[in-house]
Amino acid sequence: MASAPTAASVPPPELALALSGVTLALGGRPVLAGIDLAVRQGQFVALVGASGAGKSSLLRLINRMLEPDAGTVAVHGANIAGLDAMKLRRGIGYAVQGGGLFPHWTVADNIAAVPWLLGWPKPKRMERAAELMAMLELPPHLAQRFPGELSGGQASRVGLARALAVSPRLLLLDEPFGALDPETRDELGDRLLALHRAQGLTTIMVTHDLADALLRADLMVVLDGGRVVACGPPAEVAADPHPAVQNLVATPLAQARALAGMGK
Repeated sequence: MASAPTAASVPPPELALALSGVTLALGGRPVLAGIDLAVRQGQFVALVGASGAGKSSLLRLINRMLEPDAGTVAVHGANIAGLDAMKLRRGIGYAVQGGGLFPHWTVADNIAAVPWLLGWPKPKRMERAAELMAMLELPPHLAQRFPGELSGGQASRVGLARALAVSPRLLLLDEPFGALDPETRDELGDRLLALHRAQGLTTIMVTHDLADALLRADLMVVLDGGRVVACGPPAEVAADPHPAVQNLVATPLAQARALAGMGK
């Protein structure tokens, strides 16, 4: 009978993303400094930090909208510096605050934008758009509407559907629900987490909502001044004594205490 594998013989989990020594300056201003980060396949990562900490720039490096001055970025084991930038981007889901939709394209055409770039025939594109609309609970009659006719929550759902159109393994989200009311944001956050798990995604989300990070992420990364100052399970990171971490958690903790006091 074969013996059980030892710890040494078990292969490590596949890394969906690995950054090593990544440095970036824009207009002569340091933005990122010596970033080292490893993300396993299937993790839900929350990138948090004060405004200007470098969170959005880090996302844009991953899909080569920006190029690092030093260091390497690897996606699924491949150094992206050696990959075609357009092909890389088309294989990574990317959504921003407000959806970033094309205003003169219908909802269906917005969702199917990347399949269109990839040359999918129209019937296949529309079938995929309809499938994603159902997945994100968007009513079918919205397919021929334009972005200006949508609510904020609907536009965010369309943006997320577009990011998922070609079944990416890696999903990058830059404050996708930041402009929404708390109830809608919470509903979409739950839907996103369900999709993340069901589709086996690796998700990296920039957020200023600490509740999002603490409740949904399994890895929380805190940036401060372009550096990673804390990284780990959210509950552990929230207890980190670093001043940047404590400044981030101070406000939501104070709000929670105030709400608890109102019930007395």
